Amino acid sequence: MSLGTGGVYWADKALPSVFKHELLRRYLPQFGGMTGTQSHDKRVVYLDGYAGEGRYENGEPASAEIALRIASHHRSRHGLTLDCFFAETQAKSFERLAAVVQHYAARGVSAHAHRGEVDGVLDDVVERAVRAPLFLFLDPCGLALPQERLAEVLARKRPQKKPATELLMNFSMMAVWRLGGHVRSPKGNEKTLQRFDDVCGGIWWREYFADASASDAREGAAEDAIEAVAAEYARRLERHTGMLVQSVPVSHSPRKRPVYRLVFATRSQYGLWVFGDAVARARDAWWETLQSREENDDQALFSMASLTRPDPQEVENRAVPVIADNLEKLLLRTRRPVKLVDHTLEVFGDFYGQVTEPVARKAVRLLNEQGKTPSDGVGVKRTREITVYPKGIAA
Repeated sequence: MSLGTGGVYWADKALPSVFKHELLRRYLPQFGGMTGTQSHDKRVVYLDGYAGEGRYENGEPASAEIALRIASHHRSRHGLTLDCFFAETQAKSFERLAAVVQHYAARGVSAHAHRGEVDGVLDDVVERAVRAPLFLFLDPCGLALPQERLAEVLARKRPQKKPATELLMNFSMMAVWRLGGHVRSPKGNEKTLQRFDDVCGGIWWREYFADASASDAREGAAEDAIEAVAAEYARRLERHTGMLVQSVPVSHSPRKRPVYRLVFATRSQYGLWVFGDAVARARDAWWETLQSREENDDQALFSMASLTRPDPQEVENRAVPVIADNLEKLLLRTRRPVKLVDHTLEVFGDFYGQVTEPVARKAVRLLNEQGKTPSDGVGVKRTREITVYPKGIAA
């Protein structure tokens, strides 16, 4: 169950939401474009399980309206139907959400608002997507759905690669922080702990905080436990669903710990590739918004963001030779041509989600200039489709 959001939340978009919504805005259209042909009627099903009001009071779109705008664009430009479902529990938020949804539905967008918990509509949405791609966006303000429930949908009801199923979910680090306090305290609420046991699929997560209590002389033990729980959660979700899972930290500032992680799950290397590119671009938007807000603050003498933000060109300059080296190792190991998109995480390595896909093309060019591959990527429109050949094999 979501803990809900107050009126202040909907006044304006906080920095974590800037990142999250920019990521959704960039990735969802590409999911539709990549998977729309998997449905005989060019239909893709989308569920926003914790939709809120749909729009901020200052007029900026929240997640629901972002999806509705994408649906409207796909319908008019590409003849693709994004069949949108939205769930919200709070009466006031639902009333505003329903008005936003109705506005787009009146213009021909397939959109449906549901008053209640996402679990109450999830099975119906999955049924709606039996022969269509499905994208689940689950962004609770509190705890997520139990992992067993997610595994039921992702591993048992939607185990196939096609039509595609993908998940983008908010895993709250702040909730883990609070619940870790219950583990460490003799007065901890056992019922609350059991609720998070369900989310995590077991009591395994408690051990991290028990260890942190035993080592409280070490500064930051609890912070380490939070990160360890989030990482293990992603690993277990990957194991239980058979999907490729990535987890992205999201915070209010570079000086603060993440408030949540966005957990992404897919069965497609194409999805993994495009998501990494979208993360890098959303990260740039996050930095630019932070810098703009600090510069507009009358009380600020200077922008901390301008001082702490890694220079994008410097990051790219570091990434190119590393990615080229990753490619060379791949060629030496496989001894056969390598299509970039088939090896997304191996290609980008630690720079996955840090740099955009054109950087991989520059790495191919560098490898070619070094005489280590006959491939240069020239003539291939999409970077991810470039095939890199081993030295001595004609491209």
